[in-house]
Formats: sequence, structure tokens, C-alpha cells
Amino acid sequence: ANLGDGTYFHSGMLAIRQSIAAGVNITYKILYNDAVAMTGGQKVGERPEGHSVVQIAQSMRAEGAVKTVVVTDEPEKYEGVALAEGVTVHHRDELDAIQRELREIKGATIIIYDQTCATEKRRRRKRGTLVDPSKRVVINELVCEGCGDCGEKSNCLSVEPLETPLGRKRQINQSSCNKDYSCVKGFCPSFVTVEGGQLKKKAKGGSAGVQASPSPHDGPTLPQPPLPALIRPWGIVVAGVGGTGVITIGQLLGMAAHIEGKGIVTQDAAGLAQKGGATWSHILIADNQSDIATTRVALASADLIIGCDPIVAAGKETLLRMVEGRTHVALNAQGTPTAAFVHNGAWQNPSVACARVIAGAVGEAGLGSFNADAMATKLMGDSLFINPMVLGYAWQMGWVPLGEEALMRAMELNGVAVEQNKTAFAWGRRAAHDWPGVEKLLTPAQVIQITRRSGLDELIATRADFLVGYQNAAYAERYKAFVQKVRAKEQSLYASVGASAAATGVAVATPISEAVAKGLFKLMAYKDEYEVARLHTDAAFHAKIAGMFEGDYKLNYHLAPPLLAKKNDKGELQKQRFGPAMLIGFRLLARLKGLRGGALDVFGRSEERRTERALIGEYQASIDEVLQSLSPDNHATAVEIARIPEQIKGYGHVKERHLKAARAHWTALMAAFRNPQADKRAA
Repeated sequence: ANLGDGTYFHSGMLAIRQSIAAGVNITYKILYNDAVAMTGGQKVGERPEGHSVVQIAQSMRAEGAVKTVVVTDEPEKYEGVALAEGVTVHHRDELDAIQRELREIKGATIIIYDQTCATEKRRRRKRGTLVDPSKRVVINELVCEGCGDCGEKSNCLSVEPLETPLGRKRQINQSSCNKDYSCVKGFCPSFVTVEGGQLKKKAKGGSAGVQASPSPHDGPTLPQPPLPALIRPWGIVVAGVGGTGVITIGQLLGMAAHIEGKGIVTQDAAGLAQKGGATWSHILIADNQSDIATTRVALASADLIIGCDPIVAAGKETLLRMVEGRTHVALNAQGTPTAAFVHNGAWQNPSVACARVIAGAVGEAGLGSFNADAMATKLMGDSLFINPMVLGYAWQMGWVPLGEEALMRAMELNGVAVEQNKTAFAWGRRAAHDWPGVEKLLTPAQVIQITRRSGLDELIATRADFLVGYQNAAYAERYKAFVQKVRAKEQSLYASVGASAAATGVAVATPISEAVAKGLFKLMAYKDEYEVARLHTDAAFHAKIAGMFEGDYKLNYHLAPPLLAKKNDKGELQKQRFGPAMLIGFRLLARLKGLRGGALDVFGRSEERRTERALIGEYQASIDEVLQSLSPDNHATAVEIARIPEQIKGYGHVKERHLKAARAHWTALMAAFRNPQADKRAA
């Protein structure tokens, strides 16, 4: 059972006392967050009645707990500290083992999990009251396999999906990253930590080492919108994600209304301290305070929804406030990945569907939608400026009954990132007035090359070029020859369809060929030591790092070399940190790729490498078998078989786990393909 430190103090300790008295077999995990989230994030130690970790441990021993353990991300701070008799201190990496140990002990046991609240860490770092580590995590997307083990290890929402031509990978959202670094423990060599230096800041006109950015004040002066008349209290709901400044927007609106002498009531609801949790701020504005009779925006009574996140804006709590003909919605079109993505790598962002739901509630005329996420990231270098940007959009649309001067003054009084928030507000205004012009800044013009290649031709050519760099031209030709064989067979299957399609200029779909082009490439470009070294020395990756960071920084690589790495109690290799000198080793290793699979390949003798090489032949054999009896009736099953490699991802024991599941699916599909009648009878 989990208990926060505040809950433990005001009532949770009584539950523990009764569990001990009743002899219940239970482990209580007391989450010592060092902050009382429900009442504003005060430090526990600043409250006279608060209990420290040492006091809680002493209390639990006095109450009669069978065993008490302290788990922390900083065990060194307990060196020399006098704890209650029998209390031991462990690093949080041991949490799973400790939980398994305590569940076997009869009676009530206690884990005190000592780690400062992530949201509070961000706040204190911004305020300068907590040291901000000069270390950041970057993922080399070419090395990343998209297995999701980093998300599993960290349970962090700052590990986000990244769509690439080679499939879905992972990236770190530098704006929301808490610098917890537990994602680095994911069993993957794609993680690089950048120590020293700092993220580059956007700056108008640019300067040495600073990436230039356009200004929202460039171009024609924006027109002043007509402000809504307050014939009744004006209800505004700010809907977004906790920890991104949703509550701050409510406070800014409240202060601006106060500056103008208007009546104002604000109420914040839910998710106040939960990073990634749904959060709302209700604001009611009227000419006179006596005109406001409630503390929240009532059902079907919102005049404006400031949708900082589409998923929260389309949730039931927000939708109930909307009504067509009255409610306007200013919506950020790109949603933040939810916790579902941590455990489901195939999760799809429902932002488009959310916008449709909102449009259905308020009508097309009531919805104003734009990609504030892309604007904040590309034009200001930080997605945390989404919220003031959406506010600026709503104001320019004439949906906020407050003057610009009062809003700007409220930002000044808030005293946090004043100029950046003003700039974000101005960008929101610009987006509302001239979205096509802003969109051009987000997607710079590209040189369009007209070719006669189809989508499949381009897919094959791109991957073949990659395989030349991976091994050599002969290896790439082997790939192309097999895919073209599959393509010819699939096209011949639909020769009659193709003839009629050719007459109308419509190309014949080739889903098996496309799946094989992707799947065979994935298997042939398996990421061994030579390939990881080649990708980490890739000039494009180092240019990306140079574009993100400035100052004196160095790169560290987190790897588990099979010849050097230690194993844990499960027999799994453990990663180690290697400094900048590793780049020299990478360059040398990358040049030795010609040894791959040969007698001198010392890495190729491992079980993992032998399995990877064998998979190429196994997959080709399965596809050859499929091609021999391919028909319209079994085509759908053939496509699923061709897509099997998509399920095989990761490194080491993670890849082994995925391969085991993929093999079971593979075997079932082949059985269904060979005997479709038996499959139908089973169904």
C-alpha cells in the first residue's frame, strides 16, 4: 500500500498501527516526497509538525513493524546518520528485490521511499534553490530500436515517441525532463549523456553560439481584437497537463482581472502536483464581484476553453462545460504522450480524434486549433511556452475579456520568464491572425525533386543505400534482389487487377513487398558492435548535438560490452559509462565492419549474434514458402507473416524477450497459412 508523507502524518499512521495490531501481512511504502503537494508544495522539513525519514523509521519501530527499510536515490546522505535499530538503507535500484523480500515476511513491513517530488525539483531548480545538474540525456535515434525498455525502466513521460523513416524510435523531451536519468538504465546503447554546457537558447538575430529565431513582432502590426462584453460572468476553463503551467495561466488571468478592477474567482482542480496528470483551472470574470455566484464554471456554461492539451480538453470533465453557440475553444493541436505509451510502444496519439470530439461539442466555428507544441519548440526552444501561446491565440480571437496591457502587467508581476512568456503570447496572437505565415516558419521550404520512383521504389533504394554503409554494395544487392522477387510475385498475383488499374493510372498496392522491404532490412541491419560504433560516429548525430548544446560539454556513452560488462543476479548484462575517449574506439571498430560474420569476428560468436544471422535466413525461407502458394485468400495472412520482424526489437535480453513472443506469433501464422481450413474450424 502506498502512502504519501502528508497522508502518513494526518491519518496513514493510524492505518499502519491497526495493521500491526491485527497481524496483517502487508508492506506499506511511505513515499517521502519532501513536499506537501496538496497545499502548495511546502518542504516537509519546514513544517514543525512534519516527520523526517529518521523520525518515521523510529516511529515504525516503536509501533512494532517487523522490518523497516529506507530506499533512496541518494543513499550516501545517510552515511553516519543514527537510524533506528535494524533499519537498513538501500539504493532505489534495489527496490524490486526489496519488495519481493518483504512480501515473504509475515506481519507488517515498511519501506520508506525517500525521493524529492519531481515537480518540486523542477520548481526549485527554476527558483535557484536546488542545484540544476549540468547533465542531459540524448538518444541517438539511429541506434535506438524503439523497444521501450527505457520507458519501462524509468516510467517517465519525458521519454516520447519519435516517428522516423525507419520506424518509431524514442526521444527525450528536454523541456519536461526531470534529470532523473533512470531512462539511461534501459538496456540500449543509444543513450548519450551530455555533461557541461547548456541547451542553446533561441535569440532574435542570433549571436555566436546561439541559434537565431524570428520574432513574432516581425511583419505588419497585429490588429487589436474586440473584447467580449461582460453582460454576464465570463467562464474560462484552462485544461492541460500538470507541471506545465496550467495553474499559472489561471493566476495570470486572475491578476489581470484584478488590475482592471473586475470581479474574479479562480479555482484549480485535480492533478496539481501530478506531472502528466490532467489539470484544470476555472476562472470567472465579471464587471462586479457581486455578479459571480459560483466558484467554478458550471456545466454547459464555459465561454472559453483554453485547451493546452487536446486529450485533457476532450475529456469528460472539460466537455461537460462546453455548449455550441456559446463556448469557444483555443486548442493546441498536439497532445502530450500519456502514461499509456510507457507500457504500450504502439500507442497512437489521439490528438486528431480529440479535435473532432471538441468540434462536435462546440461546432466548427467555435474551435480554433493550431500546433502550439511545434511553435513553442521550434520558435522558442521550449515546449513549456505552449500555454501562454494558446492564451495569446484566444486573446487575438477576441475570446478573452481582458486588455493586453493588464495581461502583460500580470506576467511582469509573476516574475518568471517574463520576456519569454510575453513573446509566447505574441506568437499565439500571430498564429491566430496569420497561421499560414507562421506555418511556413515551422516547415522551411524544401527543394522538391521530381522522380519516377514509387513509394516502394524509394523505400527499397533508401534502405539499400543504408546497407551499403552497413556492410557493402554486394550486401545491399542481396537485399534488393530478394525484395524485387517478392514484388514480382505479388504483382503477378494481381495481374488482372494490374491491367485494369494501369488503364486508369492507378498503381497496384503491394503490402507484402513493402512489409518485406522493411522487415528484411531490419533483420539484415542488425545492430552489432560494429554498427553501433558506426552510428555513434555518424556526422549527422554529432551535428544534432552541436545544434542542441553550447559551451564546454563532453559526451558519455552508456554501454554493456559483452566482453567487459558485469551481470546482475538475473544473468543480464549491466551497462557502464564510458567517457569521450570511447569515440576513438568507435571509429576504430566501425572500420572493422568487414570482419562481421567471418572467422575473425570475435563478437559474432555470441549466441545473440548467431541468432541474428540465422533469423535472416529463417525469414527469407518463410517468405519463399509463402510465395509458392500465395493467393487472394491467404494474402492477408502473408502480410502478417511479412511484418513479423517489426516485433523483434531491442538488445540483449530485451531482444530475446521480444523474439520469443514474435516466434510464437510467427509459428501460429505459418500454421494458419499452411492449413487455412484448420484455422477456420478452430475459429
